[in-house]
Amino acid sequence: MAAIGRKTDTWGSRFGFIMAAVGSSVGLGNFWRFPYTAGENGGGAFILIYIACVLLVGLPLLMAEYSMGRKSGMSAIEGVESLARAESKSGNWGVVGWVGSLTAFFILTFYMVISVWLIAFLLQAPTGKFEGMDAAASGSNFLNTIGQGENALATKWGILGLLSLFLLANVLVVGRGVKGGLERAATILMPAFFIMLLVVVGFAVTQGDFTAAADFIFTPKWEDVGFSTFLSALGQAFFSIGVGVGLMITYGAYLDRDTNIPRSSALIVGADTFVALIAGFAIFPIVFMVGLDPASGPSLFFVSMPVAFGEMGGAGTLMATVFFALALFAAFTSSISLMEVGVSWLEERQGVTRFGAALGVGFVLWMIGAAYVFSLDYLDFVDFMTEGLLLPLGGLLVAIFAGWIVSRHMLESELGEGWVMNTWRFLIRWFVPPFVAFVLVFGFLDKVQDQYNVQLPGFLTTLLGPNADLS
Repeated sequence: MAAIGRKTDTWGSRFGFIMAAVGSSVGLGNFWRFPYTAGENGGGAFILIYIACVLLVGLPLLMAEYSMGRKSGMSAIEGVESLARAESKSGNWGVVGWVGSLTAFFILTFYMVISVWLIAFLLQAPTGKFEGMDAAASGSNFLNTIGQGENALATKWGILGLLSLFLLANVLVVGRGVKGGLERAATILMPAFFIMLLVVVGFAVTQGDFTAAADFIFTPKWEDVGFSTFLSALGQAFFSIGVGVGLMITYGAYLDRDTNIPRSSALIVGADTFVALIAGFAIFPIVFMVGLDPASGPSLFFVSMPVAFGEMGGAGTLMATVFFALALFAAFTSSISLMEVGVSWLEERQGVTRFGAALGVGFVLWMIGAAYVFSLDYLDFVDFMTEGLLLPLGGLLVAIFAGWIVSRHMLESELGEGWVMNTWRFLIRWFVPPFVAFVLVFGFLDKVQDQYNVQLPGFLTTLLGPNADLS
């Protein structure tokens, strides 16, 4: 096989890169996971811990991944291997890129199914179907919509059809390349996304219970904070920002030399955190207005919100349509980014075109997605493995590689010299690895306990808390 060289494609403009990078970060992690995770972990207390995790762990990792990507100019897998060789280290360090890339692929396998549920709800919203729904009816509607209720087999085939269309859209965008595909889609979708977000927030704040929402979001309830809160906060930071999955290494390979990585990273992290907080104001004022539980878990999005919109009559029908369109835009910009990780690597193979790589990845995703549609047990397991094990493992490996394998001199050309470099290097070497390793081990044990209804022994039960189903 011929030697693999640096990427020749680059972002067309700084604005295009920022929109694509923000689009990759702003996704279902902000709308689907963040609101209910905050609700389950003490509201404002969780948000403070989450922001600390973003600044002390997420931002240094993001800077590391962009730096590694631009320095190598290759996909995540090839890029890490080339940097290791340049430092006269073993090519086996390529495992850093492999873990991240496989994690991106596995996340995308269940991410696309949830995105298809959004499409289904978006199709329901304009019909006024949510009007007059109570919680029981909304729960039944959710099960019926995803093929777990009435007419299950026919519904599953319908969901599979929507999955085919969603993946086809992903293939067409990613297959067109960086400028013509990823960047163009982001520069159209992200401004529209922010406009819709402001519309939904404005409606929720003026029509809902803003005071209760603000109290819930900003008042720290430390009595609700436990060790699991820190586990959830770090997991949310990884999932939302998109570090540890090879994505930002891949995006970094398309950066030109004029882009300031620390400044751009801070802007992207800030935008992602801002959207997560704003998403709370798009959801919680409505939730409190109709007396729903803000800590109702994943069902907050697909069960509680339709009930809330249904109690508002015609205005609720319109806002439900905008709300689910908003979430779908966020999901799509993230899904094309996750697909790019694998496509970028395949494109480097001799004789593989970008569109051919996108088509191949899309077909494999469709096959796996079909299995999820007909058996959600697989989806739950992959979600458990990616969030509980692979995401923090990927972040840990990146921190070790960037902090201890790649020399300071090599990354000074990407991050510059001075206090920014000194602070970043201290965090990436001495803080991020032990913190993430600690969370990886105990967070995985906590998820095993909750997912599989086992009770951990001794001090682990004291640290993590007992399993609620067995206590």
